[in-house]
Amino acid sequence: MPTRRSAIRLFRLAGVDVFLHWSWFVVAVFEISSRGEKYSSMVWNVFEYFALFLIVLMHEYGHALACRKVGGVANQIVLWPLGGVAYVDPPQRPGAILWSIFAGPLVNVALLPVLFIVIMIGVTLRWEQVHPDLYNLSMAVFVINLGLLIFNLLPIYPLDGGQILRGLLWYPLGRARSLLAATVIGFLGVAALAVYAIRNASTWLFILGIFIVLNCWTGFKHSIFLLRLSKLPRRPGFACPWCKARPLLGAYWVCSQCRHSFDAFLTDGLCPSCNDPDFMPQCIDCGRPNKVSEWALPVWLTQHT
Repeated sequence: MPTRRSAIRLFRLAGVDVFLHWSWFVVAVFEISSRGEKYSSMVWNVFEYFALFLIVLMHEYGHALACRKVGGVANQIVLWPLGGVAYVDPPQRPGAILWSIFAGPLVNVALLPVLFIVIMIGVTLRWEQVHPDLYNLSMAVFVINLGLLIFNLLPIYPLDGGQILRGLLWYPLGRARSLLAATVIGFLGVAALAVYAIRNASTWLFILGIFIVLNCWTGFKHSIFLLRLSKLPRRPGFACPWCKARPLLGAYWVCSQCRHSFDAFLTDGLCPSCNDPDFMPQCIDCGRPNKVSEWALPVWLTQHT
């Protein structure tokens, strides 16, 4: 996954920092110079390429803003040659995850009628004869947006469609098994994608397939970890304030000061070795750190956990 390392910070908007990876410039020069001659000038090729990434950026902002709407963390977007990545961390609940992921394609859906109206205006004003470059650009942007929407909704993890499928499967299968099922389906989907890429000699689609396989493998390993995690005993009377998961029962926390392992919920969050007052146990399920007092359930709830 591309990160802000080796990337240029473009701007900050709505609390989200947008970065552009250095490799984007290299690929942009190649793509712009190698595109067909449907325009009278290469300047229009530049406009088309920038329009592609403007749509990608709007798509990623859909993810980021929706994630923050459900109480998650989303403060970084990185654009790179294969598109964009919004680093979102929604609460580990299927509804929150579904909304955070589905909001990206919804942006593309909302753009469809807008771009179609632009094309209709062009048809009315006879752009095809009067301004053929502008007409071709409007058609290209519409096709790009539609293509991104369809591709992203393919049920291949970690594409949006694969993550939406995982969120839907979460309800009947649970967190771990839904991820396992989504990654297995993702492996099958990317195999079909690889065949298509080879038959059509699509280098970029093949590279994207490699990226998808690596992420599928990471998701598959994480699902195995989650399955093992689900079988461990949990401590009653406490729940993560973010994802509502109970903490593990045992010495699973490590003091950041002295590296001593201990059960934070037996010592009220104090390390028995160095008494570090600032230690906050991290949720093993969602990764969020919180004070032990924030984990404690009300008395009337502890009687039912």
